[in-house]
Amino acid sequence: MEQKELIPHLFRTEFSKITTVLSKLFGIKHIEIAEDIAGDTFLSAFETWSFKGIPENPTAWLYTVAKNKAKNYLQRNQTFREKVAPHLSYTSSPSQEIEVDLSDRNITDSQLQMLFAICHPSISAEAQIALALRILCGFGIDEIAAAFLTNKETINKRLFRAKEKLKQEKMPIEFPGEAEIDKRLEPVLRTLYLFFNEGYYSESHDAILRKDLCLEAMRLTYLLIENDRTDQPAVNALFALMCFHSSRFDARTNENGEIILYQEQDETLWNQELITRGIYFMKEAARGSEISKYHWEAGIAYWLTVKTDTKEKWEDVLQLYNRLLITEYSPIAALNRTYAFSKVYGKAAGITEAEKLNLTNNHFYYTLLGELYTGIDDTRAKINFENALSLAKTKTDKQVIQAKIDKTMGG
Repeated sequence: MEQKELIPHLFRTEFSKITTVLSKLFGIKHIEIAEDIAGDTFLSAFETWSFKGIPENPTAWLYTVAKNKAKNYLQRNQTFREKVAPHLSYTSSPSQEIEVDLSDRNITDSQLQMLFAICHPSISAEAQIALALRILCGFGIDEIAAAFLTNKETINKRLFRAKEKLKQEKMPIEFPGEAEIDKRLEPVLRTLYLFFNEGYYSESHDAILRKDLCLEAMRLTYLLIENDRTDQPAVNALFALMCFHSSRFDARTNENGEIILYQEQDETLWNQELITRGIYFMKEAARGSEISKYHWEAGIAYWLTVKTDTKEKWEDVLQLYNRLLITEYSPIAALNRTYAFSKVYGKAAGITEAEKLNLTNNHFYYTLLGELYTGIDDTRAKINFENALSLAKTKTDKQVIQAKIDKTMGG
């Protein structure tokens, strides 16, 4: 791999590790210092490798430079040396040499502990995801802005406010106590769930970015599975859900980036290895008596990897949606349930069920009604598709809906 490809690749994989370890070492109050040292490390790599070539072990080189820069900062900055150094976990006095532990075990532990710190209830869900993308996944500000379909200024403000809140709360970067682990795990899973959805259902046209979001959410979720304290049924269910959805990633868009609807997807493009992994972790999620919303969603996602269009399949999906809505109601889940309902009881019954929801500010609601009315009352189908078109925000959604209008009109 050439330098122009290697440094961005290493930035994505190693910047977050260095930042997280240094943040844990210095304390969350000094997270910007950790980010600056990590950034300077990569600047040194760019400058040095341009003249001397890529070292034999680039990652080890980065870790060594990061350690030295952290030690130099501590020695050079008087305030930091006098007020922070005595409280570091690896040193008892300002004169004692700092140790920066960038072992695989400490990196993993630090990332999990940072994940729990980021998912503090006082921070908004959007800010939690942005912090996770920045600190734990090494995403640049431009990439985060693209993921949220906003500008860099908004993301910088969001990150700043979230970091300030963490400082005010004096949030330690550590695992919660045994009594708290289950309570604190739920917001972590919610953040990872939203994080994954930001990629899988993203309105961004950057397919590579969307895949990266999903993969990073899966990586962090798998870290929870690998840790005995967080290897809980709900975690396994969430990971199974991610595997099932990701298995259809490549089949969801064509070469022009246009959405391919589920019924029209080429199932030969579905990733069977991910489906198999999903089944394995769904079985792992069955340990114990705990049933979470992720269990029901994983079950639904599993059935979507079975292409057969039978009444029995949709009856199972409908029952899973019923249980999901009892566990945690959401309008979108209720809308999706209506599609399964129509597959079991027919379009006319589906229309009645859908119109009860009255989600008149949602283009998916009108798109579904358009689908259900097609063949029953094509005029009403067209009206609903036109309502959907007026509410759709992205070019991709508008293209899909316009194609449905054209098909309804026979054009």
